[in-house]
Amino acid sequence: MPVPGTPLLRIRAAAVAAAALTLSLSACSSDVTASQEAGPSAGGQAGHTGPVRIALLASSSQNGFNKAVYDGAVAEAKQLGDVEVTIFDGKFDSQTQFNQLQNVASQNKFDGIVIVPNDNVGIAAAVPAAAQAKIPVVTVLFPIGPDLTKLTPQVPGIVSTVASDAEADAKAQAEDVVKYCEGKSPCKVALLIGQLQFPFDNLRYKAYRSVLDQHANIKVVATGQGNYDRDTSLKAMQNILQANPKLDVVLSNADQQTTGAQIALESAGIDLSKMYVSGGGGNIEAIKQVRAGKWAADLVNFPVSMGKVALEQVVNAVKGKPVTEVVDADKLGDVPLIVNKEILDQHPDFTGEWSD
Repeated sequence: MPVPGTPLLRIRAAAVAAAALTLSLSACSSDVTASQEAGPSAGGQAGHTGPVRIALLASSSQNGFNKAVYDGAVAEAKQLGDVEVTIFDGKFDSQTQFNQLQNVASQNKFDGIVIVPNDNVGIAAAVPAAAQAKIPVVTVLFPIGPDLTKLTPQVPGIVSTVASDAEADAKAQAEDVVKYCEGKSPCKVALLIGQLQFPFDNLRYKAYRSVLDQHANIKVVATGQGNYDRDTSLKAMQNILQANPKLDVVLSNADQQTTGAQIALESAGIDLSKMYVSGGGGNIEAIKQVRAGKWAADLVNFPVSMGKVALEQVVNAVKGKPVTEVVDADKLGDVPLIVNKEILDQHPDFTGEWSD
């Protein structure tokens, strides 16, 4: 899950993160969805004429989740008409994306920016350049700023956040594990996290443990770092199985990681239908595995829909129209946040919005 499906790779140096922390923050303190009139202070230009040129700064243009966000933005641009979207490849590198944001803000070629941030804290130090150029910025998947749980814009220049509460989502995943583990003692759990050094992965890990550690029958026997990669996760799970050949649960924050874990588990002769295996992201392969009964559940994201609504908000800001400051990404699809086979049977047409 995030990424779902997208990692927060390489955190910027402490000096940059510290600079982000010193930025004057938005006066908003509530995460309640709200609208604002986008005027010059927000980057909007009432009466804008000509094509609206949007730069989409992907954390990686080669990543399936980011591609889906771009596809959604392009689809919305075609629907709106007279809107152009150009994608930039952040290469899963925070410094590259930091420089891209500064360059886009200074080139006078773009009217608005949509960004899927690699380093949501460090990138905040580059946003004021866009604000000074009156170029509105919409962030997707993660909020930008020092507070990982605050979705209302924290930095001048950010006009909208299209994301979900990552901490609450992780706790919801863990609560489903608690239900599965009822009556099992011990219930042995292995966790797969992208990278614990990444702020949002660490947030999710702590959220998992805050729920699981309350139950004496649940034992977290191992934590592997899958780096949002199938092969890395396969090796991590092989190592976990050497020390813990009998597991009841594998809880992962990303579908790519769960796919790697599945290969390792099945290679070891383990029947996944007799344990609880979960992922995050809702990609096409994950939905297939849940429908087949191999994965017990998956936390679903909607990157195409996120790209559409992000494009809508940034164009509204450019044109001086009302902007929704917080769009809850968990509510953009037709299925619940966490799906299992029973729920998917009730939604036979849902296949997932992206592939890796």
